[in-house]
Amino acid sequence: MENEVLVSVQNVSKKFSKNLKSSLKYGASDIIKSSLGLKIDKDLRKDEFWAVNDISFELKRGECIGLIGHNGAGKSTLLKVLNGLYNPDKGQIVMKGKIGALIELGAGFNPILTGRENIYNNASILGFTKKEVEEKIQSIIDFSEIEEFIDTPVQNYSSGMKVRLGFAVAAHLEPDVLIIDEVLAVGDLGFVLKCFNKIDEIRPKTAIIFVSHSMPMVSRICNQIILMDKGKAEYQGNDIGKGIQAYYNKFSNNSENIVYDDGSFELLEFSVDKKDNLINRHEDFKLSFSFKILNKSIKSIPQLYIEFKDKDQKAIAGLYINSEERIDSTKNIITYSAIIKNPLFTLGKFGIDIGLSSRKDRTPIMRINNLIEILMSGEKEQWITFELESDNIIELK
Repeated sequence: MENEVLVSVQNVSKKFSKNLKSSLKYGASDIIKSSLGLKIDKDLRKDEFWAVNDISFELKRGECIGLIGHNGAGKSTLLKVLNGLYNPDKGQIVMKGKIGALIELGAGFNPILTGRENIYNNASILGFTKKEVEEKIQSIIDFSEIEEFIDTPVQNYSSGMKVRLGFAVAAHLEPDVLIIDEVLAVGDLGFVLKCFNKIDEIRPKTAIIFVSHSMPMVSRICNQIILMDKGKAEYQGNDIGKGIQAYYNKFSNNSENIVYDDGSFELLEFSVDKKDNLINRHEDFKLSFSFKILNKSIKSIPQLYIEFKDKDQKAIAGLYINSEERIDSTKNIITYSAIIKNPLFTLGKFGIDIGLSSRKDRTPIMRINNLIEILMSGEKEQWITFELESDNIIELK
């Protein structure tokens, strides 16, 4: 049925405990109460937090919802609740038909069985007969491009091979609901494009739940979007562009980007020595960061780590600034500077994270994400992040 609702998620919440001791205590208490027919406390108890908090959406056949947000926002937990790996503490989930899930690398595979045996195993769990699998198995193997290893135990597969087989099985068995986590990021570009072509093929008959940090992928296939943060839906709707913009705005909001700070130092100022942070490709530029020393007991100058991220918030380059000097007790400010030589970034925006840590054992002192945004200018824009320089030789013989 074309307009049939295959996924209905109503006010779903899932909580966890912050430490093992309280988790075991609450778990034992809930089991005892359940066995005695007593009511289990659904509200937060001491040391508990909502990993997923009051999420609702519906998906019809042919629709795809994208779940986006930073690591720890609750996306993967929600997928595990939807796939039945966790029971929700609040709310209701109704899913119709056969469900295929690709939510963790190698999940659903028996490592001691071969790839071929795992295909039959997964299919039987979904309710397919042996005859139905035999009609599809060669197509699955061909798509995965690992025929040479299909009779080898899965425990010997690389991460990329597991993704290939996992997606091939999930897609070719044509589930009514397909759940895909970030595992596709492990695959090479050619195979990922192949996967998206297959998604286009099966999508009219399937409802798809898709988690990714790649906004181009999300905009490619999704017609609904939820931006999650601390378990809640910060933005939800059919305007994919608006959801993606909210995702980027969140990362560029400096007031929320202090990930960790033990109080030993205070960031006073930072700068890029180019107007409007506009940098020409191949043109050296200087980054500077000044910190006030608050903890006088620290005797050695910490190391500063500078990390560059692309538009999808993936780390692409980094450098450390170290010093063997000890801190002079009469000085109150440390300034770190780095001159980036001949930058080879291609055109576009790049974010900069910084982290202070002890030089000896790298104990974290401070971490700030997306502190600076720089804009690279040049002759041409490309899909790749870097365009390397080289001395090229072509010979004809």
